[in-house]
Amino acid sequence: MWRQGDVLIEEVDSIPTDAAERKDLVLAEGTATGHQHRIEEAKDVRLFEREGTLYLDVFGANVMIVHPEHGPIALKRGRYRVWRQREFTDDLQPRFVMD
Repeated sequence: MWRQGDVLIEEVDSIPTDAAERKDLVLAEGTATGHQHRIEEAKDVRLFEREGTLYLDVFGANVMIVHPEHGPIALKRGRYRVWRQREFTDDLQPRFVMD
């Protein structure tokens, strides 16, 4: 499992067959700064989405996930699920972590 700010990435066995392919490379928009968690180059990866959850299919040797305020993450060949971390407010309501 990898963490980059408010984004978590976990290797999975498969990607749901009904996930829709996305053409952009953005894993998450920074809510506080406007910076993006994004895939550096698209030639060796495909990004999918199903019900708000993102999935990566990395078929090249390495794909870099970058963000201006965090160190890059190199992902090897495989399949991954990507989601934003949540935290609880004082009244126990969940909200996304703001990066």
